[in-house]
Amino acid sequence: MADVSNGPVSAAIEIRSIDYIPDAERHGGLTSQFTLWLAANLQITAIVTGALAVVFGGDVFWSLVALLLGQLLGGAVMALHAAQGPQLGLPQMISSRVQFGIYGAIIPIVAVCLMYIGFSATGTVLAGQALGQLLHIDDALGIIVFSCLIVLVTLCGYRMIHGLGRVASVIGIAVFLYMFSRLLASQDVAALLARRHFSLSQFLLAMSLSASWQIAYGPYVADYSRYLPRATSAARVFVAVGLGSVIGSQISMTFGVLAAALAGKQFEHHEVAYIVGLGSSGVLAGLLYFGIAFGKVTVTSLNAYGSFMSMATMVSAVRRGVRVSLRHRVLYIIAMVGISTLLALTGRHSFLKAFETFILCLLAVFTPWSAINLVDYYCFTRSRYDVPALSDPDGRYGRWNATGIVIYLIGILVQIPFLATSFYTGPLVAPLGGVDISWILGLLVPAILYYSLGQASRRRAPPHIVLPSE
Repeated sequence: MADVSNGPVSAAIEIRSIDYIPDAERHGGLTSQFTLWLAANLQITAIVTGALAVVFGGDVFWSLVALLLGQLLGGAVMALHAAQGPQLGLPQMISSRVQFGIYGAIIPIVAVCLMYIGFSATGTVLAGQALGQLLHIDDALGIIVFSCLIVLVTLCGYRMIHGLGRVASVIGIAVFLYMFSRLLASQDVAALLARRHFSLSQFLLAMSLSASWQIAYGPYVADYSRYLPRATSAARVFVAVGLGSVIGSQISMTFGVLAAALAGKQFEHHEVAYIVGLGSSGVLAGLLYFGIAFGKVTVTSLNAYGSFMSMATMVSAVRRGVRVSLRHRVLYIIAMVGISTLLALTGRHSFLKAFETFILCLLAVFTPWSAINLVDYYCFTRSRYDVPALSDPDGRYGRWNATGIVIYLIGILVQIPFLATSFYTGPLVAPLGGVDISWILGLLVPAILYYSLGQASRRRAPPHIVLPSE
């Protein structure tokens, strides 16, 4: 728990961090879960992710089909993580200590922090473009202004982020309704859909883009459902979060596919300006720039908040505690947002190519972690966690869980021969016709191995959840 004094400033700041949320402090409902994840996906980075399917060779029709399949598969994985939140009352990554050990969990958490920084940086580039156009300032200054806003929102925490999600979902729906109306009125979309040329490699690339987009939420999605009352139905959490995320991202990526197909090379490096320029000028253009920038606030705040939680989890493993002072909270948030801002400023001119490589590499890192976490939770422990032992290296879960760590590393290594990115192509990609199936192996191999070899986790589980008060 954060150690803050009473006063107007501390009252506006969330007092919990990586510690357990007691029943008396539980609040909220499924509607806010749906709107949060709808808003998190009705945004410019999701548009660009969908656009990549066309920019790198796919046609419109099959790209849309592949993106939807990837959304459904990846969305199911991330929603299964979300359903853990109300049952455990804990942020996602601290619960990974059950599978990896108190110190061992630092290994995937480091990768998670890199993810937060990368997604925050890429999102900040696009938000900076929108703010630059809206305020008539340089994109670099727009990036800095946006980053300062993210620090303030993240510092306030859970309630503020959910509140912004509700507002952003309304703004996002209005913005996308307008953009689609302009696109459909000015372009022959039916002709684009009629040009069909199926390529298995491009189809699986598009699936990988949307699946990785969804799976990348897995390490922190439970952070935003952990305040729900413990009696909240896991199935209903799964549906609310999954639907919000899949619907929002498919809408955004569909628009991205259509915009990129129409724009060709004009799209790269001018993503925001091109999208707004599809029939908008004057006041309407200004409103669209505002909508795009505001849409990035929610998801970038999620990344910054998640990075704070992950950093606190790593530090707490060494310090043997879960209390985070207000001063440390501020320092963690400024540090993580500051790093992503520097990356945004230095890499903003080579955005699309770097982003495509980044999100595809995310699959190699997060699918094994996700598979292990889900198999352990749903097949072995079933929310029977010893919460106090999660902070005790000498307790039930130990310092290192060799089984979980080795299977996680195997899950990463087994993907390398099948990985196809701009800087590395595995030796087995060409025999498969250029198809990248690494992420499928990254899910299946660790899941099977952990189910077969991780039975000790079942024996370590207490008969029921053990809470701090007990």
